[in-house]
Parts: sequence; C-alpha cells; structure tokens
Amino acid sequence: MELANGTYTIQGLELPALCQEFGTPLYVYDGDKMVSQLKSLKNAFSETDVRVKYAAKALTNISILKLLKKHGAGVDVVSIQEAQIALGAGFEPSEIMFTPNCVDFEEIVQGVELGLNINLDNLSVLEKFGKKYGNAIPCCVRLNPHIMAGGNYKISTGHSNSKFGISVYQLPEIMQLATRYQIVINGLHIHTGSEITETDVFLKMAEILFGIARDFPALRFIDFGGGFKVAYKPGDLVTNVYDLGLKLGKAFKEFYHSYGRKLELWIEPGKYLVSEAGYLLVKTNVVKSTPSVTFAGVNSGLNHLIRPMMYEAYHEIINVSNPAGSQKVYTVVGNICETDTLGADRKLNEVREGDILAIKNAGAYGYSMASNYNSRLRPAEVLLYKGQARLIRKRDTLDDLLRGQVVIDL
Repeated sequence: MELANGTYTIQGLELPALCQEFGTPLYVYDGDKMVSQLKSLKNAFSETDVRVKYAAKALTNISILKLLKKHGAGVDVVSIQEAQIALGAGFEPSEIMFTPNCVDFEEIVQGVELGLNINLDNLSVLEKFGKKYGNAIPCCVRLNPHIMAGGNYKISTGHSNSKFGISVYQLPEIMQLATRYQIVINGLHIHTGSEITETDVFLKMAEILFGIARDFPALRFIDFGGGFKVAYKPGDLVTNVYDLGLKLGKAFKEFYHSYGRKLELWIEPGKYLVSEAGYLLVKTNVVKSTPSVTFAGVNSGLNHLIRPMMYEAYHEIINVSNPAGSQKVYTVVGNICETDTLGADRKLNEVREGDILAIKNAGAYGYSMASNYNSRLRPAEVLLYKGQARLIRKRDTLDDLLRGQVVIDL
C-alpha cells in the first residue's frame, strides 16, 4: 500500500474506490505481494531441493490457493475439508501434506483414500495406521522437540506441554510400532510455533531431526514446518529467510551426504506468504469522546479479525480517507458486544465519521478465523492481481446465517 497523489493505493487501485465498489468491511489481498513473497522464499533456499507447502489454514480462499499453486507452491492442510478445497484448487494429492491433530481415525482413512501425504502426530493413531495399512501406505511422523519458540505461548507448538506431535523422548515407541507393523516412515516433521525470528531455533530443530533421521532408512523428505515472522510494525524483528536458507541449506546438505542419498527439504509458510498482502478496510461509524479516551468505532470487530483480542496482536491502522489530517490519538474498537479493541491509543490522522481505516497485515488468520458472532455478516474478499480487482468471495447475507437452521413448530 502506498500514498500517491494524496490517495492510498495498491497496484495503482485506489482503496476508497474499492470500498465504494465492493462495500465495507472488506478484505483486500495483494496477489502480487503473495507471489513476491513466494519467490523470495524460493530464492532464499535456491541451493537446496526445497518444497514450499503453503499452510492453507492461514487463508483458505480457493482463489488464493489457485494463485499460489500457479506459482509453484504445494500446500499443507490440517483438515479433510481443507484438503478437499486444495484439490478443488487444482493441487495434485501428491502436492498436499495432511497434518491433522486429535481427529477421528476415519479422517486419516479419508486422507489416505484421497492419496494425500499423511502426517501422524500421536502413537495411538500411528498404531491404528500400522494395523490397517502395514507397509502398503507410507506416512510421515510429526515430532515434538520440546523447544519453546514463537511470538506468543498460544502459537508455540513445540514445547513439552503442547498437544502437537510425538515427544522425541517417545522415539523408542515409534520404532517399536514401525517394526511391529512394518510401517514405512518416509518423512519426519517438526514445527515449534509461529513468529520465530532466530535462525538458531531452526538450526536447533535441524540438529534434533538429523540425529533422529539416521534411524529411519526410508525417508524421502524432512519437513521443518513454518513460523517465519513478518513485520507488524516499523522496526519489528523478522525472520531473515536468506540467512536461514543459507545456514539450514548447508546443514541439510551435510546431513543427507552422511545419510547416503539426497532428500527433499519441506517448509510450510503461512503468514510469510499472505499476512502482509492482506488489508481489512473498515468504515468509521462513530467517533466517541469520553473524558479519558476518544474511540473510533468501526463496522467490524473481533468477529472479522480476532487476532488483537485473542493474541494481543498489533496491527497497524491507517486512515486512508484523511491522509493530510492532523494526528490525534484514538482507540479503534469494533461493533461487537464484547470488549472489542482493534488498536489502543493509536496516533491516526484525524478520524471523522465515514472515514475508511485500513488494518494492515490482515492476510493471515483474518478471514479464516472470522465468525458470525452477534449474527453479523462476514465481509467480502477481493483479490488484486496484475492491476485488476476481482471479487473472490461474496459478502454474507441473512440467508447465509439461516442456512442449515431448521425452524420447528412450537
């Protein structure tokens, strides 16, 4: 997003005009930015046989999946429904990594029937898998390395109390099951959390994985998960993907030379690909002053972007309607019947009722975590790609709220 001739634009398209055409609240995605992020990640790992598996849960719109597939990404899914959407977007089953947790074994069976790469994260399911498939269907195993990492405890997934993965201390049990049922383990997976800035965390994961991998002779790939951090505000620490690609790639090559054959390195970026490409455009309904604070109340809230309230996440907010206005301090709040703060004590160009505010970094875990709380309608989604704005999801209607409900006579 840039300010040109007094108007905020993306790819030369004026944001106020987009709001006029498609209404508010509105999710807008910069497809060119997504493609650029994907290319930068591939370039960072250019010396390695890397496979980028986009973490679909970050933003599951089928048109976004099609865009990323078009530019060479695979996909990581966590539910059978995400898998079906990915297949609908054109991904081959072999391009899809299926990493569910705490699901009924029948969902694993469905994944096998679809031909997906299966990633198992607990001993109970691994045993059921072995009993049913033996050595007929290979699988990957997700390990918990007991490493605390990530920007927030709620998004840290590799610590000792996490529900995710099989503890590295349970490696003997994995080996026993693999031997008993002749399970072919063709991949090892590890993911410690989101918003990791330190290359050393990934190298520590690599050290653990490479040590374990020598006990698994049938490996085809090692999956390091995702967790690459992007900047949410000026000066934020970010993951240096080029430093990571250089150091992890070097360590990976040294490992597979000692392993005896070349393996694939898989990574699963979500936020890195789509977060900075997304904007939530909202309209200011009311400016409410009290003796202690001035609120800018907008026509959206935690029902559309839950991250500020759930994770205390910071999202930069810009008044795109009044770029030349004098700055004042506002707390931007939603219209939901909860404490619903999108940004507290923010210096914004003077906000007037009717002004459009842009909430940045809303591409990841925005719409995909949206709800109809308070019976509010979910926004439309628009993709900007090669200078064109295209509607990729219609705004909810009342019919959408009532669909599936059964009215009974009382």
